[in-house]
Amino acid sequence: MSARNLQDVLDRAGDTVKLLRDSQLGAYVYPVVPAEFTNWRREVKSWRDTAVLFDQSHHMVNLFVSGKDALRLLSDTGTNSTATFPVDSAKQFVPVSPEGGVIGDGILFRLAEDEFVFVGRAPVANWLTFRAGRGYDVDLRRDERSPMRPYGKPVTRELWRFQIQGPKAWAVIEKLNGGPVEQVRFFRMGHLNLAGQRVRTLRHGMAGAPGLELWGPYESYDRVRDAILEAGREFGLEPCGSRAYSCNTLESGWIPSPLPAVYTSEELRPYREWLPAQGYEATNALAGSFVSDRIEDYYTNPWELGYGSFVKFDHDFVGRDALAAVDPATQRRKVTLAWHPEDVATLLAAPVDHKGPQYQFFDLPNANYGSSNFDSVLDADGTLVGLSMFTGYSANERAVLSLATVDPGVPIGAEVQVVWGEPDGGSRKTTVEPHEQFAVRAVVSPAPYSVVARETYHAGWRTNPR
Repeated sequence: MSARNLQDVLDRAGDTVKLLRDSQLGAYVYPVVPAEFTNWRREVKSWRDTAVLFDQSHHMVNLFVSGKDALRLLSDTGTNSTATFPVDSAKQFVPVSPEGGVIGDGILFRLAEDEFVFVGRAPVANWLTFRAGRGYDVDLRRDERSPMRPYGKPVTRELWRFQIQGPKAWAVIEKLNGGPVEQVRFFRMGHLNLAGQRVRTLRHGMAGAPGLELWGPYESYDRVRDAILEAGREFGLEPCGSRAYSCNTLESGWIPSPLPAVYTSEELRPYREWLPAQGYEATNALAGSFVSDRIEDYYTNPWELGYGSFVKFDHDFVGRDALAAVDPATQRRKVTLAWHPEDVATLLAAPVDHKGPQYQFFDLPNANYGSSNFDSVLDADGTLVGLSMFTGYSANERAVLSLATVDPGVPIGAEVQVVWGEPDGGSRKTTVEPHEQFAVRAVVSPAPYSVVARETYHAGWRTNPR
C-alpha cells in the first residue's frame, strides 16, 4: 500500500534526513523559460549595465486569498505586522512553525481591502491553504506553477509576471507607458499603460537595480512580452533565461530555498497528514557537506536568514512564543562568502584532470545540486561556524559567491572554508556521482554583495540589519 501523506512517508522512512538526502528530485528547475536567449553571461551583465527582462510567470505559486477573515489569517500565520498594511502595498511574508523555524517566504500583495495574493514557492502556499480551513471565512484560489516539462502542451497561468530592471529600466518603462511613470515608494503598487492595457506594478527588484514588477492576465502574455522587448531594444534590454535568473539572488542576498521547518513539531502532525505523499515537503532534496542526524539542525530562524526586522511581536502568530525566547544577538547572521579564485579553478579543472581527485561537479552559473543546500563553513581550527546555502557564479562580480549564515562572532573579512561535496562519496541523489570533498577558501563578505543592491535596497529587505 502506497503512502497516503507526508506523515506516512516519514513514518515509513524512519530517518527524515536520509529520506531527503537521497531524494530523486534533483536540483531546483525553473520551468518553461528557455535556459538562455543569448548567453547567460551577457544576460547577467544586462541588469548591471543596461536593462533586463525577468520572466517570473512560471516558477512560483499564486495563492489568492479573499474574504472577511483574509487579513486575520495572514496576521495569525506570518511574523509580519499588519498594523500598517495599506491597499496597493506588499510585504515580504515570513511564516514560521510552532518551533520558530522558517517555513518559507514570498511576496504578499494587498490588492484591495479584503483581497490578497501570495506569490512564492509551494511550502508557504501549502501552509496558508491548510490553515485557511481551520476556522477562517476566506476564499482561496490557487494558480500552480507551470509544469517543468510540458512536452509541447500549452502552458497557461492566471497571470503573467515580468520585471524590468537595470540602469536604463525607467527609460524602457516610460517609453512603454507613453510618458512619465510615478516612481512609487519601495514595495508600493501603481499602474502602467502597456500594450493597450492598464496593468498593476510593484516597486521591487530581484537584482537590486531600479525598475518595476508588472503583472496582468496571461492571455496577453505574448503581446506584452513582445512590446517590452521592442521598447527595450534601443536601450540594450536583454531577456533573461533560466540559467542567468538565479544569479540575481547571489548578488542581492536572498536565500531562496530554506528547508521548510515542518517535519518535527507534534502540533504540526495534522498538517503533515494533510500534505501529499509526493509533494514538495516529501521530495525536497537536501544536498551538501553538512550532515546531521537531526532534521531540526537544518531549520533556520528569521534572524539567520536576514528577516529579523520582519518579526513583530505586536500580534499573536504561530511560533510567536518560540521566537520571543530567542536572543537575536546570539543568532547566526546572513553573509556572502566570496570563494578563492585558485580553489574555484581547482574545482573547474577536476573533470579534465585524469590523475587528480574527482570532486562534486561544479556547474555554472548555478552550482547547487539539491533543492535545499547546506555546506559546512569552518573556521581556521576546523570548527563549524556556519552553513553555506546557495552557491554560484556572478558574471558581474566575476566571482563565485555563496549565501551563508554564520555565527555572530565571525567578522566581515574573515577567511573561512566551505566544504564542497558530500561525505562518504556522496548520497543517492541523481545529481551526485562518487567524489571527494574539497575545502574551498572563502572571505566573509556583506550581504547583499552587490554594492548597487546594498546602497539602493530598502533597509531591512534582503539587507542584513546587524
